[in-house]
Amino acid sequence: MKKNTEIGRRKFIKSAALGIAGVAVPAGAAGTRPKSPLKNREKDGLSPMVAQESPAAEMTPPRIKEYRVLGRTGFEVSDLATGYIQDFGVFGMMLDAGVNCIDTGESYPGSHKLIGRVLKGRDRKKIFLNSKMQPEGDITREGFLKRARKCLEDLETDYFDCMMLHLPERVETLKAEGFHAAMQELKTEGRVRFVGVSHHGSFWLRAPEQSMDRVLLAAVEDGRFEVILMAYNFLQMDRGEEVIRAAKEKKIGITLMKTKPVGTYAVMKSMIEKLEKEGKEVDPLYRQGLARYKDIADRAETFIRKYNLQNPEEVKEAALRFALSHPDIHTVCCSAKTYAEAEQFLRQSGSRFSEKDGATLARYKEACGALYCRHACGVCETDCPRGVPVNTIMRYQHYFAAQGREKEAMLKYARIPGARAEECGHCPGHCERACPYGVPIQGMLLAAHDQLTLA
Repeated sequence: MKKNTEIGRRKFIKSAALGIAGVAVPAGAAGTRPKSPLKNREKDGLSPMVAQESPAAEMTPPRIKEYRVLGRTGFEVSDLATGYIQDFGVFGMMLDAGVNCIDTGESYPGSHKLIGRVLKGRDRKKIFLNSKMQPEGDITREGFLKRARKCLEDLETDYFDCMMLHLPERVETLKAEGFHAAMQELKTEGRVRFVGVSHHGSFWLRAPEQSMDRVLLAAVEDGRFEVILMAYNFLQMDRGEEVIRAAKEKKIGITLMKTKPVGTYAVMKSMIEKLEKEGKEVDPLYRQGLARYKDIADRAETFIRKYNLQNPEEVKEAALRFALSHPDIHTVCCSAKTYAEAEQFLRQSGSRFSEKDGATLARYKEACGALYCRHACGVCETDCPRGVPVNTIMRYQHYFAAQGREKEAMLKYARIPGARAEECGHCPGHCERACPYGVPIQGMLLAAHDQLTLA
């Protein structure tokens, strides 16, 4: 059974590489391995595939079915971790179901106090609590110490299992003397057990050509980081695989975020329809950018109907299983706004990527792959004559539309220094010509601007 667990995953990767996604995924010769970024995974194998749940099982509350040792920390974490969660009841339900890995951050509005309330009365030693601090503001030793102590106070806990340096945009920032001095002091005090680093893309105006993989590979070599949190999904593997392999060699814990790049199509489609219904007079270049986006979206709609991909939840579940089935990943962060979303995530715990999942994701990639601006990419940004931070803007739009963090996303967008996406309505589309994935990004930026400013 062990050999068969990766068959669906292999076939999806092979079909995507050959450009034949959208039809039944072809079977390869027994024992053959596709030439792909994942070719070195198979020697490690996967745990046995979990059988499909019966109708009766669907009625029972879902629970975590698998725990994995988080690198050299030695801590056994649930294969699903809580990401950004804003509801007290939803958060408590996930912990009751066996989730024991919590990801939060200093910059998450109200998150620390919510977590502190939910943790009361629970066995703290059984929970791996990870938080993050950005290298901004007071980055002296004293500054980081003050901020970390405030986080502990808000969380009403004595220690962090891991504190991460969040979004170091340059390789040089990883050395942040103030951060490391503060972490060493907190380790001595028993306030921090491990140190980590998280990354999902640089603000290119501040750090041109400092890609996620380049920064994280440097973090692996640094030796002081024991856990990594990174963006990775079935549409965006190329920047992550080398990091995962390097981290595994150093026994660094690997956690994932942004694993379900599904939903952009539906959100952007509704935004375009809204703009068209309003019938506003707009610059011809603006209309052309939206038209290019709409053309690809319309073709995606035809494909989605043809292959019965109209249920985005099915695609999300397959995407999550894709990440969970990676043999070198320890936990995957999932944000849930409702009990239904939390249950949907929990039911995937311990599951494995199947042949059917491979076909589903291959078809989705064919239909909608060009409608996803890859997290942590930024390839197009150096071609923008106005310096628009494309990847950062699309990340904020993701916060708004996919995570329900509307106010935070709008504030972050308003604080972007220099050019924002309103500049994109007067441009022939340099970013689109530079995009290797064919993303109609100009139209997406224009629609994101309207949403993030509620224009």
